[in-house]
Amino acid sequence: MDNNRVIIFDTTLRDGEQSPGASMNLEEKVKIALVLEEMGVDVIEAGFPIASNGDFEAVHAVAKAVRNATIAGLARATKGDISRCAEAVKAAPRHRIHTFLSTSPLHMKHKLQMEPEAVLEKVKESVAFARSLVEDVEWSAEDGSRTEHDFLCRCVEAAIDAGARTINIPDTVGYAVPDEYAALIAMLVNRVPNIDKAILSVHCHNDLGLAVANSLAAVGAGARQIECTVNGLGERAGNAAMEEIVMALRTRPDRMPFTTGIKTEHITRASRLVSGITGFVVQPNKAIVGKNAFAHESGIHQDGMLKCAQTYEIMTPESVGLNRSTLVMGKHSGRAAFKSKLKDLGYELGDNAIEDAFVRFKELADRKKDVFDEDIIALVDEAVHRDNDRIRLKSLEVLCGTRHNPPKAELELEIDGETRSVKAVGDGPVDAIFNAIKALVPHETRLQLYQVHAVTQGTDAQAEVTVRLEEDGKTVNGQGADTDTMVASARAYVNALNKLFVKRQKTAPDARAG
Repeated sequence: MDNNRVIIFDTTLRDGEQSPGASMNLEEKVKIALVLEEMGVDVIEAGFPIASNGDFEAVHAVAKAVRNATIAGLARATKGDISRCAEAVKAAPRHRIHTFLSTSPLHMKHKLQMEPEAVLEKVKESVAFARSLVEDVEWSAEDGSRTEHDFLCRCVEAAIDAGARTINIPDTVGYAVPDEYAALIAMLVNRVPNIDKAILSVHCHNDLGLAVANSLAAVGAGARQIECTVNGLGERAGNAAMEEIVMALRTRPDRMPFTTGIKTEHITRASRLVSGITGFVVQPNKAIVGKNAFAHESGIHQDGMLKCAQTYEIMTPESVGLNRSTLVMGKHSGRAAFKSKLKDLGYELGDNAIEDAFVRFKELADRKKDVFDEDIIALVDEAVHRDNDRIRLKSLEVLCGTRHNPPKAELELEIDGETRSVKAVGDGPVDAIFNAIKALVPHETRLQLYQVHAVTQGTDAQAEVTVRLEEDGKTVNGQGADTDTMVASARAYVNALNKLFVKRQKTAPDARAG
């Protein structure tokens, strides 16, 4: 292996999915995995097979679908977990078991309730068992950044002797700072006698906003695998953002002479796919993939850009897959132009999906004077990423205003293929709609968030609504878009319920890595 080559290990489908409200179904995981494979990701961590039958089936489906990338599954340090993981990933030409155990004094005492020597023996035993099932084993020292150095060295050496090819040192709680984390990696490189037989990996969380900085510092100290997610998705404040890591390495080879196998032109497409499926909107000022990442409003900046783009852009929009198309879309646009626009926006759809999206585009164009890229993205995400929903909105009529008190909603839903309708009232039009949905789909949830923002400018802009529901500690985010805010609200609530049905099927283990 080229010593300057950095392996990109993407855990969007595993750690990213652990974000509250970010559940993905089997088909959605496969879609994301195929895009990750196309963009050149080396290792795709597809899930936690022991978590549920649904997780197992999703990992198995990804393993069958992906041909080039290595497919990894996560397993705790138990034979049951490891065996289940091996079964889930075995269909992939390249597959890996990623097993982990806590090593910090805090975790060993309060979480594992084990003495250090017992933990060390468990590391040897679990890695050796995994190695007996597959050739490619990765071992993680959970809470590695807060582990005593002497004990960490012993565990790493033992894991390598037991057959681990990759050693991951997670900053599990996002506590480290760059110089400290780099020194930790350098210490392992210098002190572990068999470290040359394994690749050092890092997995950084973003609790202090330092996940990307810590990951890059670790590479400078000798790590050659970075574990990351699209859009920085992940538990709590998220993980190191893959797009930021890759573009930092590409943009600053003078300070970081390292390469990856990522085709960066696919970054925007992957970002939009993950955002559309999870319902996690990318903040406008997000590095690389945010709406404003290549926008310039300051007069001074605009003047500089007109004279030379490099005055205020350190990378080109095209390098991350943003094409500045001159096609103006409207009600007179044909299928060929629409298909070309979808390709520019990073969508590769089948004929049926294109036709469905084109029909929705025409309906939107009849209601809007100008159809912007953001409008098309919203309608395609609405149409394509929810094709396996159990509940679908069929029709909605709302009566509200000074003459209608209380507001009334007449709703028709398709539920598991059966059409049902109901009338309901509420304190406002949105409350009436949500009451109608509850009448047709009885459930006990708490509405944690209701948020509306305009997709574009103008009074005819599409409204994009986000709804967050909570049930028994499980949270899900739903999104809906439409030029009618009430319709968008209904779509968002229905989308959240569909995700909740998926979430109900999952019962995650108590311990999770990274």
